[in-house]
Amino acid sequence: MNPKHPGVVAVILILVILTIPLAPIPDYWISLLNNIGLFSLVAVGLVLLTGVGGMTSFGQAAFVGFGAYTTAVLSTTYGISPWLTLPIALVLTAAAALAIGSITVRLSGHYLPLGTMAWGLAFFYLFGNLEFLGAHDGINGIPPLRIGHHDLFDGRAFFPVVWLVVLAAMFLTTNLLHTRLGRAIRALRSGTIANEAFGIDTAQVKLIVFVYAAVLAGLSGWLYAHLQRSINPTAFGINIGIEYLLMAVVGGAGHVFGAVLGAGIVTILKDQLQDILPKLIGGQGSYETIVFGFMLVVILQSARNGLWPLIINAFPAGPEKLPVPSDDSLAQRAMPKSGAVPVLDVRGICKSFGGLVAVNDVTFLVGAKEIVGLIGPNGAGKSTTFNLVTGLLRATGGEVLFRGSRIDAMPARDIAALGIARTFQHVELAPEMSVLENVAIGAHIRGSAGLLAGMLRLDRAEEKCLLGEAARQLQRVGLGEYMHRPAGSLALGQLRILEIARALALDPALLLLDEPAAGLRHLEKRELAALLNKLRAEGMSILLVEHDVEFVMGLTDHLVVLDFGKLIAKGVPAEIRKNPIVLEAYLGGVV
Repeated sequence: MNPKHPGVVAVILILVILTIPLAPIPDYWISLLNNIGLFSLVAVGLVLLTGVGGMTSFGQAAFVGFGAYTTAVLSTTYGISPWLTLPIALVLTAAAALAIGSITVRLSGHYLPLGTMAWGLAFFYLFGNLEFLGAHDGINGIPPLRIGHHDLFDGRAFFPVVWLVVLAAMFLTTNLLHTRLGRAIRALRSGTIANEAFGIDTAQVKLIVFVYAAVLAGLSGWLYAHLQRSINPTAFGINIGIEYLLMAVVGGAGHVFGAVLGAGIVTILKDQLQDILPKLIGGQGSYETIVFGFMLVVILQSARNGLWPLIINAFPAGPEKLPVPSDDSLAQRAMPKSGAVPVLDVRGICKSFGGLVAVNDVTFLVGAKEIVGLIGPNGAGKSTTFNLVTGLLRATGGEVLFRGSRIDAMPARDIAALGIARTFQHVELAPEMSVLENVAIGAHIRGSAGLLAGMLRLDRAEEKCLLGEAARQLQRVGLGEYMHRPAGSLALGQLRILEIARALALDPALLLLDEPAAGLRHLEKRELAALLNKLRAEGMSILLVEHDVEFVMGLTDHLVVLDFGKLIAKGVPAEIRKNPIVLEAYLGGVV
């Protein structure tokens, strides 16, 4: 959701927050609304962590405990003002999340949620067994918050504090999602290969999201401690962690406003079910858990994106469009000069997977302003060679030099920073992100704004440049009219051209294209050839893998032919066309 007048909306929400405590609403419902606000903070973090970043966590309740216990101990044992305990609680929570996350975010598949359950349970039992934390009895007599000379003893006085904090968290998180770092976070769900190839440190991005979500949970715990004025481990167990995740999923795990909706639905439903179900069933127990389980199954089957998208789709406000500025002030890379050191120098490169030799002693050059074709039958090792050049695989032998410097031991993101961009044999895009945002991922490494700059909207000038560059590259490849559509709505041929636009946004000196003409019609292939010739004339070097022999023959300056991972021929197209070894291995008699 991106309101046209966010300032007006914010003022209205603030006025509502300040007015509600003055309204004749029963204290019970004020208390319930306060709990919804506290739960919303945790759910907002889970929206970023799970819904957007794709990392499922059942352990957020433990971070709520870090915030709560830190302020409880400092304010009761040492007499420190609650407001002074806030930064300490957040720093301690962030430090714990950094230590835990450095291990946890490296897990994948089902190991990640199992890992979060493990440390969630560990901290729950730790809270209940440490004497200085009050063990299972917890800590009582926590002082209330004070504003001026007024102590916030009751929920009605506390209400504006809770919901102003929630509003600030929603505002900052929404800002973050529409930044350079936010695009990197949203691209995590589509995998890490393409992100690394365009200079994104995916491990670092995952850790940032993990810590950010933990800090929001710690903030919720700090507020909870001073609202309830007593705490015990029950509020920080794994069952509560599951409920937090349920809130994010029910509301809409990819939507900030959905976090508040989900927190409200689950909290109110749980409150009512705890009164109604025992009367219907005739016994005591956590029967609401059965209803929650059934509700989760229904939502996952009928509305996988949660309930918030259903609400906003019922009130269409026209297509949401990102700004497309005309500013084109990003620094341009100096292209290599003809006759100088080869742009790419591959020397005897090898790659083995156990006993399988995928690439064996392959050597070739790509000069400045050259288009070199890498051809061969399926399984010849062409894509593996691409992965070795771009750092997605580590060579087991040989060397790769880019503009005279060795790069085969460098990680993919550092190689991208040098000016090597690529496309993929199987399209690697984020289908739910817009076409424009996918291309802006290619320009990620050309920006520098981080977490705080994005949250506080201090990156607007850089964002204009990055989005402007993305728009320029889309116009360049003929996809300008599609820039605001989801990438997943494009046809296969258009997706391949989109990958080229993303690669061009990196401003490469060397462009590696893996089967760029696959899925293109005859006219589209002619347009692609014209684009590649134009790029060559502008000083760019190109290495391409392609199975369309006629397309390659009419476009390239040189050809390199592989078969079963070995180099069997290289030379100009006219020579390769007549080479008997190539004819037998690949071309099948084409002349």
